[in-house]
Amino acid sequence: MDRDLAIRNTHPTVVTINVSDGGTEAWDKDGNVVVLNESLITEEMTKIQTEYDALAYARSRKQAYPNVDEFMEAYTEKEIGGNSTKWDAYIINYNKVRTENPK
Repeated sequence: MDRDLAIRNTHPTVVTINVSDGGTEAWDKDGNVVVLNESLITEEMTKIQTEYDALAYARSRKQAYPNVDEFMEAYTEKEIGGNSTKWDAYIINYNKVRTENPK
């Protein structure tokens, strides 16, 4: 989880963050200590994690989709060469990925 992002989202004046065994300290651009609201940070971390989890399908799809070179070759052979064999196979594979990784 990105605690730094949660701190910056909830405390927009923070420019420097230091995490140590004693806790987290933060400062603004002028070097003034920024008092952190832990409940806001925790709430924001939950929100960030929820948004990340909601896009798990997209990360899975991205890894499973045929690569761009395969797309270009299949499309070119279909459009220029008039042979849709690779294109048809590409479409089948593309749809399979979407089915196996639903939103």
